[in-house]
Amino acid sequence: MSLPLLKIGVVLSTMAMITNWMSQTLPSLVGLNTTKLTAAQGGYPDRSTGVLPANPEDSWQVYSSAQDSEGRCVCTVVAPQQSMCSRDARTKQLRQLLEKVQNMTQSIQVLDQRTQRDLQYVEKMEVQLRGLETKFRQVEENHKQNIAKQFKAIKAKMEELRPLIPVLEEYKADAKLVLQFKEEVQNLTTVLSELQEEMGAYDYEELHNRVSNLEERLRACMQKLACGKLTGISDPITIKTSGSRFGSWMTDPLAPEGDTRVWYMDGYHNNRFVREYKSMQDFMTSDNFTSHRLPHPWSGTGQVVYNGSIYFNKFQSHVIIKFDFRTSSISKSRQLDYAGFNNAYHYAWGGHSDIDLMADEGGLWAVYATNQNAGNIVLSKLNPSTLQIVKSWTTNHPKRSAGESFMICGTLYVTNGYSGGTKVYYAYSTNSSTYEYIDIAFQNKYSHISMLDYNPRDRALYAWNNGHQVLYNVTLFHVINSEEL
Repeated sequence: MSLPLLKIGVVLSTMAMITNWMSQTLPSLVGLNTTKLTAAQGGYPDRSTGVLPANPEDSWQVYSSAQDSEGRCVCTVVAPQQSMCSRDARTKQLRQLLEKVQNMTQSIQVLDQRTQRDLQYVEKMEVQLRGLETKFRQVEENHKQNIAKQFKAIKAKMEELRPLIPVLEEYKADAKLVLQFKEEVQNLTTVLSELQEEMGAYDYEELHNRVSNLEERLRACMQKLACGKLTGISDPITIKTSGSRFGSWMTDPLAPEGDTRVWYMDGYHNNRFVREYKSMQDFMTSDNFTSHRLPHPWSGTGQVVYNGSIYFNKFQSHVIIKFDFRTSSISKSRQLDYAGFNNAYHYAWGGHSDIDLMADEGGLWAVYATNQNAGNIVLSKLNPSTLQIVKSWTTNHPKRSAGESFMICGTLYVTNGYSGGTKVYYAYSTNSSTYEYIDIAFQNKYSHISMLDYNPRDRALYAWNNGHQVLYNVTLFHVINSEEL
């Protein structure tokens, strides 16, 4: 209970006690405890009120004898002797008692004023407390709602970041691996210095092989430092609109610095002419090109230009051909054993796309399907010189259900379609021989994709989209495994 309420209780209790005391004590003190009624002459009641001390002369005598014409009472009062009143101890006591009563009355009035003031204060505080209680309730409800919203937002963000947790674990070793790369370069410098001193002891071919091995080691280090996991694909950039609905175009990821030639192949069968544009600028703004005639027509749109040669699937066969642009001749051809062909295991859009050749940071790849793997995708890494299979991986993804596919850093990425809404939703890693389902948005601007390949030098996807040559930039999250160095 608050202090003002306690004050009110004390005041009311005190007033009750004073009233009770006065009602019981005052009459006995002043002798006002006797009232008698007598009948006066004339038939009217006669009330005689007086103090009855031991001696009647010591008190006031009041008599009522008649009424006037207006009904007022006419009384006869006999006062006591003056000398007696002045000497009467009870009169003095009564006067003192009256003074005390007056003092108490004033105190009661002061208490009453204070009580009224405190009561107003309590009522005001009650209104404020009720307002605060309402505000606290609103704040509590809003706080609960805000906490729920924040929790949902944090949970959604954690779901987005969860796939990156293992990537972050790998990323912790980057600083150490970069230091190892620096030491590797220093070692290469030392080896080259030793080779320079020992040039007289080796013939040209052996020396060339050692230099090639060193260059390969350096390239492998650079590729691993550049590799990463696909996390995003940009909006498409339309480079040109030309050709039929189906085709392929590309640049050479291993071309020397400054070589920006563009290779262009219209159609998916019964064609053997490849256009060569001197630069991307020429391809975009002019029709100046050099035409190369292949010894056989190609099948599908899965061709790739790699280190100065074009690799393609010979029409109506499972033969892969390597054609050297420098010599304008076939430098190698080999059958891809058990690979389906002639529309046996094509992509969802058809077009004799049974065998898809592609390149990434790790080298040359072939994507196809076999009866032995129930029509599911088989992924094989090829030796660029001999076309022999270095290693193969079998997946559980049906080839006919794939829209298109491409390789980045040893991982095969597959789209869920070729027309309308499209996304990259399946990834198979050759490093771990595992797969996962992902969800990476991919804008299919012209509604029909018949070719999609990654270029590791440009870090871009080349696409043929319904007669439009389109580029997509990719976002890779940097990942290096220490055991790969």
